[in-house]
Amino acid sequence: MGLSRDDIAAISHLARLELDDAEIPDYEKKMSGIVALMDQLKSVDTSDVAPMAHPLDMHQRLRSDEPTEPDQRDLFQRNAQGVEQGLYTVPKVIE
Repeated sequence: MGLSRDDIAAISHLARLELDDAEIPDYEKKMSGIVALMDQLKSVDTSDVAPMAHPLDMHQRLRSDEPTEPDQRDLFQRNAQGVEQGLYTVPKVIE
């Protein structure tokens, strides 16, 4: 299935691309090639291929959920201009 000049114009409009008339044949050729490749991929029988989340047969090693850095909030808040109840205060920016 090839794409027509009108198809390219519609796709470029949807993608907010401004194409001049000289560029359309090049896009028509390249995008028709992409569609042809997708048609070729659709013809492959994948009925006995198991779905997978990752192409490599690996297990993800997860680390334990433990803090790795010490709590330094009080140290950091000493440098802040305004702190109230452990939170940073900032000037109001929305009226």
